[in-house]
Amino acid sequence: MSIDVRPSEDPAKYLATDQLVWFGEVTDADADHLRLGLPADQRFVVDLPDGPDDLHSGIYGVRPMEMSLPGGAVVPIAGLTWVGVHPDARRRGVLAAMMSDHLTRARDAGTAVSALHASEAAIYGRFGYGSAVLTHQVSLGRGTTFTAPHLEDEVASLTTHLLDMAAPGVTERMRACQLAAAPDFPGTIIGLPDFFTLMAHETPEQLRDKEPRRILFARRDGQDVGFTGLRREHKWESARPSGTVVVGTFCGGPAARLALARRVVDLDLMGTTKLENVGVDDPILGWVGGPRGAGDLKTWDSTWVRLVDVEAAWPLRAFESDCDVVVEVQDRYAPWNAGRWRLTAASGTGAASRTDSPADVTLDVAALGAGYLGHGIGGLLRAGLVQEHRPGAYAELARAMRTTVAPEPSIGF
Repeated sequence: MSIDVRPSEDPAKYLATDQLVWFGEVTDADADHLRLGLPADQRFVVDLPDGPDDLHSGIYGVRPMEMSLPGGAVVPIAGLTWVGVHPDARRRGVLAAMMSDHLTRARDAGTAVSALHASEAAIYGRFGYGSAVLTHQVSLGRGTTFTAPHLEDEVASLTTHLLDMAAPGVTERMRACQLAAAPDFPGTIIGLPDFFTLMAHETPEQLRDKEPRRILFARRDGQDVGFTGLRREHKWESARPSGTVVVGTFCGGPAARLALARRVVDLDLMGTTKLENVGVDDPILGWVGGPRGAGDLKTWDSTWVRLVDVEAAWPLRAFESDCDVVVEVQDRYAPWNAGRWRLTAASGTGAASRTDSPADVTLDVAALGAGYLGHGIGGLLRAGLVQEHRPGAYAELARAMRTTVAPEPSIGF
């Protein structure tokens, strides 16, 4: 059965379908959530002939965003989000149809890369997305010591300022700061201004017994050089304050992050600082003496990356090692990618071209997405997830794609 995917024409029906799929508390402010950061022309729906009458059989949306790549380029990407299939329409090809539609529309728009945060890790690898970034959740005790002797002079020139995230002008400052820092931190994803407004938008229902989101800026000579978001939670044990401050993504260079980190572990009435989004090579763990210097550490997947167009995506990023490898790419949902490609990198610059030469490596397009931001993919050969036909060819490819420092986790979207 052919499944038609078309632009949404009914915002209320689109929103109601999402509310059913995600079964969260429905509020009058949910329409604002839909409006902010998800343009009306980037909402798409499926209606099966025998599907529900009052809701869509499936929905998806795209946030126009930008992502920084190895080498410093900041490029447009399609931020896939709001993906949902009605419970009565599951196992009927709705999601596959929507994913094929998304990839075709992204390619037609000239967008070479799609990215997402996966609600369930088992879903999106089937559609060519690779787990490209890992993130840590790190818990630290009040007054944790950070040791960074070669940053102290730079940190001494910084001040920190705490503000309400919803205060006038704050989200504009956040976005400007992130855009400035992004080239030095591959994997950073930046949304449109409305997306930043959405981060500061909290309904009364969301704020029950909670502090409004705050923003902590690091500043030098009156200019923003970094920030992090936070929210404090009260708790008392044995008549002693033992609250938790939950801290979001750090933005800024090492000195700015150090100044911010020292501030968030020294807030009054707090006993624990929970850092929600710390990259694998973020200096935090080095400053506290390694993983056991943290009270608790958990690892999750962050950004998943999908090469919409292998030929266009490959030269957008820089490479730290050279390679010349013929890759047989398997890609069921973007057939224009399938087949043999000669992937090269020389003096930092990459190129992808069609070839009839025998394949050195056979892999699913998801493997290229997993390594696109610099995350190590060498282990996929040992895992039996790629096939090597020329000894050493896959190691050559994996070394070229890997970066010295692991990619940056992104803010959830």
